[in-house]
Amino acid sequence: MAGKSGRSINNVPKSPVKQMIFSWEGILVLLFIAVNIFCANFSEFYNLKSLLRQMPVYLAEIFLMLPMAYILVLGEIDISVGSIVCLSATMACIVSNTGAPFIVVILAALLVGTACGAVNAFVLTQFEELPPMIVTLATQIIFRGIAEIVLGNGGSISVTNTEGFSALGGKVGRIPYILFLVLILGIIAAVILGKCTFGRRVYAIGTNRLAAYYSGIHVQKIRFIIYTLMGTISGLCALFLISSSFGANTTTGNGFEMDAIAMAVFGGISSTGGKGNIVGGLISAFIIVCLRVGLGQRNIHPQVILLIIGVLLIGAVGLPNIVKEIQKKAKMAK
Repeated sequence: MAGKSGRSINNVPKSPVKQMIFSWEGILVLLFIAVNIFCANFSEFYNLKSLLRQMPVYLAEIFLMLPMAYILVLGEIDISVGSIVCLSATMACIVSNTGAPFIVVILAALLVGTACGAVNAFVLTQFEELPPMIVTLATQIIFRGIAEIVLGNGGSISVTNTEGFSALGGKVGRIPYILFLVLILGIIAAVILGKCTFGRRVYAIGTNRLAAYYSGIHVQKIRFIIYTLMGTISGLCALFLISSSFGANTTTGNGFEMDAIAMAVFGGISSTGGKGNIVGGLISAFIIVCLRVGLGQRNIHPQVILLIIGVLLIGAVGLPNIVKEIQKKAKMAK
C-alpha cells in the first residue's frame, strides 16, 4: 500500500497464535502448566486424583472472584464478602437445625447474602461520596459482629442433618459438583462481561464514570446490581463451605475477600478499573488452587503458601509496568 509520500507501507497483521501466547492469559496458561509440573515433582502424592479430591475445599472462593472481578473493573472494591459468607453460613446452619427442607436452607443462605449485598449497594449508591473501601470495611465488621452475636459464647454451630449438604458436596465420578458449577458460572460471567451490553457498560464506568453517566449509562443501577450479586454469590459460597465442614464458626470466611481480589488481580484485572477479563481470573484462580493443594501435601505452613501467592501477586502487578518500561526504552533507543 502506497502512502501520500509515495513510500510503500506493508500492512502485516499480527499472528493470532503469537498474540495469544504473549497475552497475559497465554502467560497464565504456561504458568498453570509449570505450577502443575512443579507440584508433581515437589509432592509424590500430587496427581489428578488427589487434586480432584482436595480442591473442593478451595473452589468455593472462586465463586467470590467472579463478582469481585466486576467490582474491580468498576474501579471499586468490596472487603465485606468474607463476613457475608460467615453470616450466611451461620443462618443456613440455624435454619437447617430447625428441620426445614433443604431447599429452604439454600434460600436462607442466598437471601441473607443478597440482603447483605443490597445493604452495601444501597449505601454506596445513595451516598456516592463515600469510598467503597470504607463502607465495606464498616459492613465487614457489622456482618461478622451479627454472626458472632448469633453464635454466642460457643462461637460455632454444627448441622444436625447433613444429608442435604452431603448431596451438595457430591461428585460425578471423581469430579465434584462444585467444579462444574464454578466453570458454568465462570463461562456465564465471562460472556456477560466480555460480549454483552451490560459488560461494556461496566468497562465504561470503570474507565470514566462521569463520561459513562453523561453518555446515558445508569451508573448507580449497575453498581447496585453488581454489589447485590456479590452478596448472593457469597451466600452460595457459604453453602458449599458448609458441605465440606458441616458447620460454621466466627472465623468462617476469614480472608476470603483478599483471596478473591488476589485471584482477580493476578488474572490481569486492573484494580483501578476498566481493564481485564474473567478468563484470566479463572486461570489464575486454578493456579492458586493447584499451588495450595500441591504445597499443602508436603505440609508447607499455610502462611508460607500465602507468602508465595503474595510474591506472585506482586509479580503480576509489576510485570506489565516493567514490560512497558522496557518497550519505552527500546523505542527511545531507536
